[in-house]
Amino acid sequence: MYDVVIVGGGMAGMSCALRLQAKGFSTLVLEAHGQLGGCAGFFTKQGFSFDVGATTLVDFQENGIGGLFCAEVGLELPGGEYIDYVAWLPDRQVTLYHDQRKWVRERAEKLGDSDAHRAFWKLSDKVSSVFWKASRKGIVLPFTSLADIIRAVKCIGVSNLYLARYLNKTMLDVLKELKLENDLPLRGLLAMLIEDTLHTTIEEAPFINAALGITIRGSGLMRPVGGMRGYFNYIEAHYKKIGGTVKKGHTVTVLQQREQWEITTSKATFAARKAVVTLPLENLYAIVSPSVQVKLDRYRTPGIDLYGGAIVVFLGVPEENVATHAICHHQLLIDYDRPLGNGNNMFISISAAGDHASAPPGFRAVMLSTHCSIAPWIDLPDAEYHEKKAAIASVLIDHATRVYPSLMLHHRILEVGTPVTYQKYTRRYLGAVGGHKLNRKNANLHAIPHDIGVKHLLLAGDATWPGLGTVASVMVSKIVSDRLYRTLMR
Repeated sequence: MYDVVIVGGGMAGMSCALRLQAKGFSTLVLEAHGQLGGCAGFFTKQGFSFDVGATTLVDFQENGIGGLFCAEVGLELPGGEYIDYVAWLPDRQVTLYHDQRKWVRERAEKLGDSDAHRAFWKLSDKVSSVFWKASRKGIVLPFTSLADIIRAVKCIGVSNLYLARYLNKTMLDVLKELKLENDLPLRGLLAMLIEDTLHTTIEEAPFINAALGITIRGSGLMRPVGGMRGYFNYIEAHYKKIGGTVKKGHTVTVLQQREQWEITTSKATFAARKAVVTLPLENLYAIVSPSVQVKLDRYRTPGIDLYGGAIVVFLGVPEENVATHAICHHQLLIDYDRPLGNGNNMFISISAAGDHASAPPGFRAVMLSTHCSIAPWIDLPDAEYHEKKAAIASVLIDHATRVYPSLMLHHRILEVGTPVTYQKYTRRYLGAVGGHKLNRKNANLHAIPHDIGVKHLLLAGDATWPGLGTVASVMVSKIVSDRLYRTLMR
């Protein structure tokens, strides 16, 4: 019997497992796919390694959330490059620098330096600074005890508690207060960044979360050597070295509590004293008993529109095709007046020069991605599905050649991923990328708690607070592993 079973081998699951194993507890990770990664997964083909979801690690620097995680589990920080982005708006280019001083100058020059603009960025910087620090100190939301409230006050600081009033405001509310809601370049850039980090819109995004999302680059975005494949191989090797067990290709079919947790997979049955589940809520609902389903019912919100999907084009190209820009990561917005997604906004991520764990010598791995609604992809006839997939891939490639005109010359690899592909390989509900689209009704004080009142069961992953992204998953692993440590020690 294991001390803890972790269901799901993505960013949150592996981070939880490593923290607990490093503390001396026996842990088992069960992953349905043939490899680790989840929403930050990868696939390989002909010597190329492609990231299928997240492409960067956030705050993996000394004393950052990722840095503190690595120190806790006995790992050196993974190798990689800290990256800048270029945002290609319809009428201008804006470089999103990792260096804060450069970013302050760039946004003033390219986006405006009026009193209102300065007030907006001052507020956003203040909110993000306070809540990044609080996150690193281990703030826990939603509050489920007096201890959580006391911890939050200590993490935020009494002098900063006035910022809590922004919990009930959206990004659009703040823009309207400053009379910036019709500033198309500012609004367009913010919309792209919020879609990337919260999977939602300016109208729906809680301001505090949005402020963190739009300033995330200042906390250090790193593309690890070998992409996410390189990262997960790195942490898996260390996890096994310190005694952890990983079972891949084990789809959990039943999770039931007797004297201990009994976990039945497609291949075997395991027992553990405690369980951590990092699956989307609907995936969890399908494998638990009715008594646990009752606990989950209050947090389930039906509706396909609450989830977001993605289209990704994976390219293996000669290095000279993408050698025209020093910066290899780009975000594009084609039309201010069209809704986001489906190619109107998209992301270009290219493996670093010399990263031969991502691409063979002389080549680079390229990922073009855009968000999309899931509903239009469900239950399509084969012919219609392939036609739709080819059409959106053509759109993404066409827009990417705005940045790299020679992108498709002599390309070696061309693959396309959709919500259908994502569901097939990751087993995630509806093929959704990340958890719910964040809004004021499901974020922060209204987020799904890690403890839903089922003894010896805790939830982690992007369905719970703090939500989406690699950094959020590492944060939640700290919260959950610390709680388990205290109960296991008792």
